[in-house]
Amino acid sequence: MSEQAGRRPSAPVRLDHVLGGGDPGRPALTFGDQTLTYAQLSDRVARVANGLHARGVRRGDRVVVYAEKRIETAVALLAIAAAGAVLVPANPLLRTPQLAHVVKDCAPRMVITTARRWETVSAALTPDVSVRSAVLIGADGPGPAGAQGVQVSLWGEVEAAEPSPVPDGAAVIDQDIAALMYTSGSTGSPKGVVLSHRNMLTGAASVAGYLGHRPDDVVLALLPFSFDAGFSQLTTGLIAGAHVVLANHLVAADVVRLCERHQVTALTCVPPLWLQLVAQEWPREATARLRYFANTGGRMPKAVLARLREIFPQAAPYLMYGLTEAFRSSYLDPAEAHRRPDSIGKAIPNAELLVVRPDGTLCDPGEHGELVHRGALVAQGYWRDPERTAARFRPVPGADGAFPPEIAVWSGDTVYRDEEGFLYFVGRDDEMIKTSGYRVSPTEIEEAAYATGLVREAVALGVPDELLGQRVVLAVAMADPAALSEALSKALAKELPAYMLPTHVEVLEQLPRSVNGKFDRVGLRRILEEE
Repeated sequence: MSEQAGRRPSAPVRLDHVLGGGDPGRPALTFGDQTLTYAQLSDRVARVANGLHARGVRRGDRVVVYAEKRIETAVALLAIAAAGAVLVPANPLLRTPQLAHVVKDCAPRMVITTARRWETVSAALTPDVSVRSAVLIGADGPGPAGAQGVQVSLWGEVEAAEPSPVPDGAAVIDQDIAALMYTSGSTGSPKGVVLSHRNMLTGAASVAGYLGHRPDDVVLALLPFSFDAGFSQLTTGLIAGAHVVLANHLVAADVVRLCERHQVTALTCVPPLWLQLVAQEWPREATARLRYFANTGGRMPKAVLARLREIFPQAAPYLMYGLTEAFRSSYLDPAEAHRRPDSIGKAIPNAELLVVRPDGTLCDPGEHGELVHRGALVAQGYWRDPERTAARFRPVPGADGAFPPEIAVWSGDTVYRDEEGFLYFVGRDDEMIKTSGYRVSPTEIEEAAYATGLVREAVALGVPDELLGQRVVLAVAMADPAALSEALSKALAKELPAYMLPTHVEVLEQLPRSVNGKFDRVGLRRILEEE
């Protein structure tokens, strides 16, 4: 291994410097039966970075990585940073139209993908795109002909480069762009959130710090790298010198088996996956070493949290909240989970969260307002979209001099803060239900549905109504196939005021998911409108 590959930077600047603290001989990454030590991972990252540079990738160029989680995918993402380029992780579940949007929007120089996804990539490379080269992972023999004049290389050829320093990489400073993370939102085309090396390194250190990551941890990375929380599983593990196990989630039983096989200590999931996992049988061997479990990407129902605490009695629960535009924002101290399970906690280290009124003044305790995030994790805006950037990234409130002049991210989320400073999520501005003159949080209705014990999954929506403004519709997957929506409606009537009660309960076998595993509210609304 070269001196460059084994270098331990004293002051992390680039994203790939998350490898700097790992013991060279300890396991860094595992996928399937393959494991790389930190020394081997550093060497491969350096080689691929040089191989990308040899194929024309330069500082600031965008490189799309469209592949499932595997060793090569993680190496590629880190190597792009080492080469001084901008990584663009595309969810492997995207189809041609969605991938074509990403490619056209970010104008990449290169796409890295797998042999079996090449057909999808080729269809997305229209004559007007900027892609000049592609790298195929897992191809046997000669690669296919390049689409629209694209030069195709095989992964092995790229990785055969020497692990020598890349000039463009040495020029990078922490304020340079490290990544574009595409977030779908609820309306319009996906937006590319611009994240600097500083954003991602600060976020990795902050999250690894409050989760207490350490070299003897085994982090099971289940979420896609295209999801900010999924990428965080990789960086927060590596920056602490821990062992990261990559997995492409298929069914809930696979998660149990992986926890048992690798003696996992750290497990983070989104609510729909937790709903599946609590229904599994967890042998002692699968839970013995679990140190913490964490929730992100939506509110965890209290009933699910209670069940997880029964399954993992020795593990600390971390309830987290974040938005791609600020990487991570808050977490609830596990010591508070039993006292205030509805809370999203307080700001993560090196961040401040404000609750403000529409005029920018600070809300009083108990008063609903918009959550505003300030600090080193605030992204640089949306890629080549000044209009949407100006709407979301605005000066921080506090013109009286309480804060330095800076841009903060206005989340669009309604929250409130209690007398002790703990935050509570109410809902997104674009998801709040306006009915009969009331603003109703869908999460409050969903929580009541889960509490009945009759449903496995629940999403509340507001649909247009001439008299009410919006009426409440509740879509559910029933826990008991014999249970009827009428029984659920009766149970809810005992818990909710009349204006919150669903006018219709839609029973589905399973609620639709987004590519990041969250409940797909846009897709669900489309299903309901088609009926």
